[in-house]
Amino acid sequence: MTTRILAIETATDACSAALAVDGSVLERYALAPRQHATLVLPMIESLLVEAGLTVAQLDAIAFGRGPGSFTGVRIAASVVQGIAFAAQRPVVPVSTLAALALGARREADRPAVLVALDARKEEVYWGAYVDPGNGRLQLQGDEVVDSPAAVICPGTASWVAAGSGWAAYGTILMQRFGARVVRVLPDLEPRAADVARLAVEAFGQGCTVSPEAAIPVYLRNNVADVKRA
Repeated sequence: MTTRILAIETATDACSAALAVDGSVLERYALAPRQHATLVLPMIESLLVEAGLTVAQLDAIAFGRGPGSFTGVRIAASVVQGIAFAAQRPVVPVSTLAALALGARREADRPAVLVALDARKEEVYWGAYVDPGNGRLQLQGDEVVDSPAAVICPGTASWVAAGSGWAAYGTILMQRFGARVVRVLPDLEPRAADVARLAVEAFGQGCTVSPEAAIPVYLRNNVADVKRA
């Protein structure tokens, strides 16, 4: 049975949309800070035209639910809610950190990934993911927002490090975990293609929500204060 899922990811400076159809993934991507609201809908339209599909022919709509930029994550949730309501399709929320980890796993071909996105206010959005041998990354512990000096690296694995948090706070993080980090990908961004890949798996497991339940995950309560800052 063919699975058709449209996905978007706008939680960081990168903006992307992707379309997964029966194992193949098409993607539109741009590193374009503050242009997400302008770019994402044309990206979606371009993908649907290339695939010869309409929104009504999709099985679900997926989005990077965060954590990430307050404005960016809210754009993704709003766009997906609008499309899903109109087409009467379920939504698959996907962790932005998990999507970034999947991209780093593929880029570095190693089974353990430490992802960190710059959360401003001298904090990072942090997650540790490990492939136990089945090809699927599993979150170790919880995704958190914390000081770079306080985040935890579980277990004894050798890790690949990825994300803007390593660019912003790499010195502090390497002082804590340097001997266990074998490669750093500080410029790697989460991409809609990986959101789509994770969404296909989640959809197959029945992990969907209604459009009104497609809400962002910020990992901190004072998002309004962060936005003003």
